[in-house]
Amino acid sequence: MSSFIIYPAIDIRDGKCVRLVQGDYNQETVYNTNPLEVAQAWEAQGASWIHLVDLDGAKAGYPVNDKLIGQIAQTVKVPVQMGGGLRTEQDIDHMLSLGVSRVIIGTAAIENREFVYNLLAKHGEKIAIGIDARDGFVATRGWLETSQVKAEDLAVELAERGAKTFIFTDISRDGMMEGPNTQAITQLAQISGQTVIASGGVSKMDDLVRLADQADNGVGGAIVGKALYTGSINLDEAIKLISR
Repeated sequence: MSSFIIYPAIDIRDGKCVRLVQGDYNQETVYNTNPLEVAQAWEAQGASWIHLVDLDGAKAGYPVNDKLIGQIAQTVKVPVQMGGGLRTEQDIDHMLSLGVSRVIIGTAAIENREFVYNLLAKHGEKIAIGIDARDGFVATRGWLETSQVKAEDLAVELAERGAKTFIFTDISRDGMMEGPNTQAITQLAQISGQTVIASGGVSKMDDLVRLADQADNGVGGAIVGKALYTGSINLDEAIKLISR
């Protein structure tokens, strides 16, 4: 069976670990004031990757919590991936230089294709493409806008240009604890022929099991946020269950 990785998520806003409901900056819960401690706790529980989001950066269009993210990347011994506001080559080079192993490009993948093509040629597997979809169409700018581009079309196009990893979020499921859209995630993996990491909606162990069952079809992992913070999923137990 292909490997399946659980990515504990740390969403950073104003230097704190928070969660938003469906990307709404007005619906915020602060879970911890020290994201570095949270990252170390997830590592101690067996995480093999850490997923970081610069929420301030996503809104601003450039990294805002870069120093904190660099500190996390340099302190934990597992690789970290991060997204949020990465829209220039300079910002991406900066985050990689701080020790981030993989950066996630979202809005730029829609708004400036040539830019993304160049990044894929330059950095290869260090670039993941974040595809956030609303009703099958790609949303941009921290989910504030919806494009006319279909998620599947974008994935196929960028896979042809060398993209190896896609992070797929069905916005309607994010933060709602309703379970991920496993069918759409698996379909995206099969159509693109690349690895898709599920994001949004994972609320219980069964969700992870259903996704992990699709590992051989290209579903390479799941980003888990709110469920870890509310205690409905125990990371240590989940990793042991999935790796049996």
